Amino acid sequence: MYIVLFLFWLLLNGKLTAEVVGLGLVIAALLGALEWGLFGYGPRQELRVLRKAPVFCAYLPVLFWEILKAGLVVGRDILFRRYRLTPTLVTFQTDLKTDFGKFLLANSITLTPGTITVEVKGDKLTVHCLDKSMLDTSPEGTFQRWIRKMEAK
Repeated sequence: MYIVLFLFWLLLNGKLTAEVVGLGLVIAALLGALEWGLFGYGPRQELRVLRKAPVFCAYLPVLFWEILKAGLVVGRDILFRRYRLTPTLVTFQTDLKTDFGKFLLANSITLTPGTITVEVKGDKLTVHCLDKSMLDTSPEGTFQRWIRKMEAK
């Protein structure tokens, strides 16, 4: 987190001088210490996040692609009214193990047009979708497959 906070500081300043770098290092260290003290976030968690970062960065284009595809499908269905939409609630079980994985899955589904995660209880997710065909509930679905890779790291 220290590196992320420092890079964010540099980005917000817009110029690179010795004073900006020095002050950024001090402020990032203070915020990092505060974060560790308040939330129990330490070097071990930092290393775990750094190990997952490459897979997460590879997941973002997949997420954006799925959002784009779903947006085009929803737009087509609304504009051309060829398909009769049957809004429904779908409850399915996921095999994701971590709370972060379930959080990421629920938010990825919600970001995708035409679907919204209504409830997450344990391993079960309840999703409202414009049509049941819009939701891939299989364990080998795009989102779950990528999130499982993050959990494995």
